[in-house]
Amino acid sequence: MTAGAAAQPGPTVGGPTIALMKEINEAFNSRDVDRIMSFFVDDCTFYMARGPEPCGRRVHGKAAVRRVLADRFKVIHDMRWDHVDHFIAGNRAVTVWMVTGRGADGEILDYQGCDLYKFRGDKILNKNTFWKIVERRDRL
Repeated sequence: MTAGAAAQPGPTVGGPTIALMKEINEAFNSRDVDRIMSFFVDDCTFYMARGPEPCGRRVHGKAAVRRVLADRFKVIHDMRWDHVDHFIAGNRAVTVWMVTGRGADGEILDYQGCDLYKFRGDKILNKNTFWKIVERRDRL
């Protein structure tokens, strides 16, 4: 390095890979909350597709994300995400999937959606979920 030159940050250790994204999907399909949470950092944030906020529902911190997932799987016992597509760019990844299941209230889930991920190393820092709204009326 020459005198006066600023040190450049080194490469990020780890990061998302196709294999890691497949492992995360398998964990979610297992509905094993401990297994799922092993992929998250302690200060993670999960932006759910539904909720009272413009971003859906913001859940921050590993303990809070653990609770919301455990509660979700009690209500939707057979929730499943079938992979459609994915891509990775640096510390970010996008997965596209079809989610299916039936809620305890009878709601049938059959939506296409995607997750926008941001990673810290090979752990999830942010997971932002979106899915299509299925309506049975002609409306743009």
